[in-house]
Amino acid sequence: MDTEPVYSAGCPSRTVVDVLANKWVLYVLDLLGQAERPLRFTEVRRAVEGVTQKSLTKTLRTLERDGLVDRRVHATVPPRVEYRLTGLGREIGPLLGAIDDWAKRNADTVVAARASFDAAAPTEAVPATEWTSRV
Repeated sequence: MDTEPVYSAGCPSRTVVDVLANKWVLYVLDLLGQAERPLRFTEVRRAVEGVTQKSLTKTLRTLERDGLVDRRVHATVPPRVEYRLTGLGREIGPLLGAIDDWAKRNADTVVAARASFDAAAPTEAVPATEWTSRV
């Protein structure tokens, strides 16, 4: 078992956290986890708005390499490629659900905090002994 903290550069689990920290990874894993069947590349790309073909290709390759996504190529002309979560990938479902729930519950608060921060005077110097919250 890994005893180093995840924020330590030498921690092997850090590479896994780095993969999960990619915004496209979270969307793709969530989409594939909710799908009732394997999805084709074009279906994933249409569903994940804003992702480029290059970014999606890289994301899916990374997830396949890490054992989270299964890629199946069907011998048709043109070849049909489908993606689905592996058992390991399905284990992430509850974590993604928790992140999604938190984001939905707190989106308005985060947006308000951004607006308050952006409306404040340019970078105020705050003494190290004084902690403030703008919201």
